[in-house]
Amino acid sequence: MASLKKDLPDILSDKYSLEIEKKLEHCEIFRNASCLALYHALPDEVQTADLIEKWHSTKEILLPVVVGEECHLCPYEGKDSVLTGTYGILEPIHKQEKKTFGMDVIVVPGIAFDIHLNRLGRGKGYYDRLLASLPEDVFKIGICYDFQLLDEIPSTSFDVPMDMIITERRVISGERKK
Repeated sequence: MASLKKDLPDILSDKYSLEIEKKLEHCEIFRNASCLALYHALPDEVQTADLIEKWHSTKEILLPVVVGEECHLCPYEGKDSVLTGTYGILEPIHKQEKKTFGMDVIVVPGIAFDIHLNRLGRGKGYYDRLLASLPEDVFKIGICYDFQLLDEIPSTSFDVPMDMIITERRVISGERKK
């Protein structure tokens, strides 16, 4: 999967990211959300910078900040409010963690997802711990390139499944397979 992501030309990454962004924006749950968590992407992930900038003036946007072994969600307050943090990811400068009640949606990256709404992360468990700590009513959306969506991936009891997965080609939602 790493080599497939690495070999994706920038022009296709940008095109697919825009198509995924449009599909996400057409989701009723996204449109109705007043508070959502997004992420600043690494080079091999679905790009989200335009999405963050487009919506931060009308929705409360939270971004992950790595603090030790945990991932906290902190408010995004514009381009001048972030610096490169852990793992080279842009993070809010003001690291005042936002309580997650009232959060409607979280959009998360992954190495791979499957059609049963399972997610495979990078292995450190940051998102798994964060997702497990959220209220049950927070809607979890995984976004990835279509080649990252497989028929089945390994999952453990620690893995938190998504409510929806969006690629440039399709939207998967429905009942989660345990």
